[in-house]
Amino acid sequence: MEHRVTARQSRVAARITNAVRIAALIVAAFTIVVGIVGIVSPEYGTMVRRLYFAAPATLYPAIALRMVMGLVVILAARASRAPKTMRALGVLMCLQALTATVLGPVHARAVLEWEATRGTAALRMGAGVALASGGFMAFALSGSHPRAISSGSLR
Repeated sequence: MEHRVTARQSRVAARITNAVRIAALIVAAFTIVVGIVGIVSPEYGTMVRRLYFAAPATLYPAIALRMVMGLVVILAARASRAPKTMRALGVLMCLQALTATVLGPVHARAVLEWEATRGTAALRMGAGVALASGGFMAFALSGSHPRAISSGSLR
């Protein structure tokens, strides 16, 4: 039995792919902003993190946001220039969320305090990783996967 894709199904798939790509570009932009803020003012980044690590009521929504961001990156990976790397970044984001969920707010605060004791250079280095990751995601999402261009469809 052969499955044929209708023109309507193809248009719907293209809309969904475009919507996911836009969502992933928003994730990339957010990651870039976090990286820039962390480089310019590591103290401000630490203060914001302390606020959402303060209680489970603020930590768990932040964890949920991180998980959603990771899933969006995973879903958008297929249509990107670097699908394997994008999937890996999405998985890392999801693992960060799962780790924070399992270990809880006390451990999250301990890690934050440990990072803060390392000084601003270490905090800026972490922010640089965020900036580079966001920049890579934006680059990867700004074009299509080479096979998608040559075959005229996404697999």
